[in-house]
Amino acid sequence: MVFESIFLLLWVGLIGLIVGSYLNVLIHRIPRGKSTVLPRSSCPYCRGPIRARDNLPVLSFLLLRGRCRLCRAPISWRYPVIEGLTATLFMASFFKFGISPGLVLALVFSCLMVLLAAIDMEHFLLPDRLTLPGIVIGLALQLWAPMPGFLDAVVGTLIGAGILILVINYWYWWRGEEGMGIGDVNMLALIGAFLGWQGVLTTMVLATSSGALVGIGMLLAGRLGMRSRLPFGFFLALGGLLTLFFGDLLVAYYSGLL
Repeated sequence: MVFESIFLLLWVGLIGLIVGSYLNVLIHRIPRGKSTVLPRSSCPYCRGPIRARDNLPVLSFLLLRGRCRLCRAPISWRYPVIEGLTATLFMASFFKFGISPGLVLALVFSCLMVLLAAIDMEHFLLPDRLTLPGIVIGLALQLWAPMPGFLDAVVGTLIGAGILILVINYWYWWRGEEGMGIGDVNMLALIGAFLGWQGVLTTMVLATSSGALVGIGMLLAGRLGMRSRLPFGFFLALGGLLTLFFGDLLVAYYSGLL
């Protein structure tokens, strides 16, 4: 029984590596408005096609020592990091939810969080092409994998969007400038569709706390100015994933304090 569980865990991790490889394609192409299917992947420097043997998740990066086989240009570390992170999240989802409908919801949510965080870090963009269908998918999955349930998910979607709309309007009234974009609103609504109203509130607390800590640290280190931007989508993704795996423990802890 233990051997079977370990085998399944490793198998899920392998699937995560493969999915992570495709997520890298989406991260590169979606912000640029390119097809996510064709043409074949190629080196961004020499445009040479990437062979199948050079497209093995993580392994090819190590064998090629982080350089293109044809032109020897450096390959971004983002590729093995995304592949390894996706595999880790897939295994963590299997470990927490086992073989259940909730596992599917966790895997889809993890992929969306990785995609949105990576794109926002690189482009300061949270594409509607991901967030809006993500909201629909999250709500639809609640009908089959009720975690936390369809009604809670609808309420979570509305609260998620409502919180950031209020913040945006307040910031504009106070400072006369936009502090966030509609992409952040859609992303928090997406998180609500998957995790419900308690999950979206926990995510917001974790995202703002971690974002504030990073921002203050970078200000003190001279890496940011007072008017510099941070990719808030990254912190929403971090908060959402922490809530997915540890949210029940956090809610129980703070409920006990209250």
